[in-house]
Amino acid sequence: MASRLSRLDEIYDGYSIFFITACTHQRHALLNNAALHTAFRTFCENARAHNILVGRYVLMPDHAHFFVTLPDADMLPMWIKSFKNTLSKVMREAGHAAPHWQKTFFDHVVRSEASYEDKWIYVQQNPVRAGLVAEARDWPYQGELNRVLFGK
Repeated sequence: MASRLSRLDEIYDGYSIFFITACTHQRHALLNNAALHTAFRTFCENARAHNILVGRYVLMPDHAHFFVTLPDADMLPMWIKSFKNTLSKVMREAGHAAPHWQKTFFDHVVRSEASYEDKWIYVQQNPVRAGLVAEARDWPYQGELNRVLFGK
């Protein structure tokens, strides 16, 4: 069963789905570039080996929104710390001095498919509301890495 879990592209009952927001330190615009986007996607793809799946996401200049599901909710703080450390390394390599992140993050347990969709629509429209693009689909720093579903 464990080998199957690492290859899942959908999540079923028994996993909590979290909506995460992580902001950069003093809301500095650090996240809207190709190198950070690649690092984010790679980090999330590597998390699959630990049965941690990231669904939809949007990287804004100064914050990230994404949906993540983990087999154990207690893993979330350490995973977010690892996420921030990984992206901070890329920021340092680009010449951005630390600190890069606010110390905390916002998490919310998503309780229904309707809530997931409502949050996604709101998040997906962030670049439009910020005046960064005319259409949400034109924002290059967004996507869906895994389909996150509620019970079947």
